[in-house]
Parts: sequence; structure tokens; C-alpha cells
Amino acid sequence: MLAYFNIYSWNLALSMALDAGANMDEVDRACRALRHVTDDQVAANDFFQAWADGGARLVDSAVEDEKAGHRLSAAEKYRRACVMYITAERIPAHDYAPRLAVYDELLRTFGKYVECAGVKCEKVAVPMAGSFLPALMVSVGDEKTPAPCIVHFNGLDGVKEYLYLCGLPQMLAQRGVSILLVDNPGVGEALRKNRLYNAPEAEIPAGACIDYLETRPDVDPKRIGMMALSLGGYHAPRATAFEPRFACCVAWGANYDWGKRFRARIAGTYSAQKSVPHYFEHIKWVLGQDSIDDCLPITDQFTLEGVLDRIHVPIYVTHGEEDRQIPVADAIRTHKECVNAPIRDLRIFSAEEGGEQHCSIGNMSLATHSMADWIADVLIAK
Repeated sequence: MLAYFNIYSWNLALSMALDAGANMDEVDRACRALRHVTDDQVAANDFFQAWADGGARLVDSAVEDEKAGHRLSAAEKYRRACVMYITAERIPAHDYAPRLAVYDELLRTFGKYVECAGVKCEKVAVPMAGSFLPALMVSVGDEKTPAPCIVHFNGLDGVKEYLYLCGLPQMLAQRGVSILLVDNPGVGEALRKNRLYNAPEAEIPAGACIDYLETRPDVDPKRIGMMALSLGGYHAPRATAFEPRFACCVAWGANYDWGKRFRARIAGTYSAQKSVPHYFEHIKWVLGQDSIDDCLPITDQFTLEGVLDRIHVPIYVTHGEEDRQIPVADAIRTHKECVNAPIRDLRIFSAEEGGEQHCSIGNMSLATHSMADWIADVLIAK
């Protein structure tokens, strides 16, 4: 993972942006004055502004392209602007007012990219508990030939637009698999617009996604898989264990016992890196709680102990051997305890080959191609 900054959370954000197609020259022009910063919380708003300004410059240029009738050129700039806004928006505290406006611009520029590029990406709403989960559907099926489909959740701090831009939907489409990219409770629009908070019972929102997909004639209801990344390394196996309609599971980065690790972070006995600077404030926001003490009874339930033997479908677990947030032991234990899965595969990416960091960020295409191949092998063959 590129160490452009002196701060892990910033380098993680940068590497995520590059994996989604950011231009390094544009990034350097925006951020070179911040390269020697050492306090990610104190300077979080400066990071935000640098990336937001970079996004705005791209938008201005895209508008000129669009006026000239150069829609494909405009689309590419809207796409890169969206990546800049995604990166800006994840770093400051959640109640930083300019962050809210940039999130709206993130949604708008993604929509402009889809419109100008003419890519196949449908914004949909998945009904759940009197509200809905905002999602993006990339379908390769039709009424005559319904296709298999993957439900893809985020982690602790992602957005569905990033899941699209990282390339996995296109990889799956090439292999004949559709995908539903979901802002599950606690992330993206589900949190920011609908005030839906994260919870350990991942099977509830995941089951709502199956309910929705079963209404679509372009989806084969017998070939719906579940996947998620980062904190989703808990969500995906948990959902598959308790929702028998899933045909397979992918944990893009394992997360066996998040609750125990969270307590260790509070106690100062777990020295792993934070994904975002204001980590504890972020957790309260994601869980909809006013204090860390209020979060603990919820986070304690985020464990796969005693759960994984309920999985009776194929499961694929990926992990980076040098993950600085979640130990590789979580992947090994998750894989080992899926004793009733007819297929259980573990893919650990090494430093020698690349993809060794958290969720293979920094060389994400190694993992996304590997997962796409595995998903196609399992779901197309069914």
C-alpha cells in the first residue's frame, strides 16, 4: 500500500481511491501540502478540503465537456470527481457540516457519470422495516435467462458507489453474474439519509435483499450469493448462516470477533490501525448510540463464535497477510469453523504477490478478480 502520507488512515483512503481509478497526478496536486502531517484528527478537515477541492475542479471541467457535447470525456471526469468526494467524505468527523454537502455531491457526480457514460447501473430501493436500503443493481439477466446475483454489503465506513467503482460489478458481469450493491444499515445513504443503524443481525437486511431480488424476473432466485468486505467479514457469514436462501458466501477480509477487539481497543490493549481518524465517534454514529458504553452491548454481539457451523453452502474467505486492522488469524478461524460448508476456500494474499493489506487495498484487483472467478465457478455451475 502506497505510503504517500505519514498517517495510516490517510494512506488507506488514498489507496482506496487509486483502486477505484483516481489519478495520482490529480491527487498529488491536491494533497502535496499535507504529506508531512502527523495528526490525522487535527488535520482531518484539511484533508477533506483538499480532496473536495480536487473533486470540484474535475466537475468544472466535466461541465465544460458536457456543454461541448463530449459526454464520454465528461463521464470520466465525473467518475474521478466522485472518487475524490468519496475520499474526502470519509475522513472528517461525521458531524462536520461541509461533509454533508460533499456526500450529496458524491451522489450527484456518480449519477452524472452513469448518465454520461451510459453504463448499466440502476439505482433501486430495497424495502426493509418501513424504510428502505438504497442500492445499485447491475444486471446481466432478463426474463428469458435470469442470471445469478450477488448481494454485496459494505463494511464499517464504505459506500455503495465505491463498491461499483472498484470494478467488481464489471468483472462479475463479464462472467455472467449480476450484483446488488447495498448501503446496508450503518453506511452510505442508509445511515446518512434513512437513519438506519448497523446491528449484529445481518440476516435481516440481507433477507430483505433476497425478498427484493425474488421480485425481479432477471434474477435466478436459486442462485443468490452474499458477500461483504471489512466489517462485512462478519456480516456476510452471519447473514448466510441465518438466511438459508443464500447459495454461497464471500468474506472479503475476515472479521471473526469485532466486539472483543473493540473492547480491547478501548482498553488500549489492541494496537491495530484505525480505518478512520475519529474512530470511536464513528462507531457511535454507525450504531446510533450516544456513548461508547451504550455501544458495548451491541458490539459484543458481533462475533461468529458458534455461528459458522450453520453455513451449508460454499464459502470463500480472503485476507491480506499483513492486514494492519484485522489479524490473519480471523480468516484462518473463520475458514476452519465452516465445517458444514460443502466448499470452503481460503485465499491469503502475500506481500510477495501483493494485496497483503486490509481487504487487499492497494492492489485490490487481485482480490476482486479472484472473488469473481470463485463466484462464477460456484453460481454458474449450479
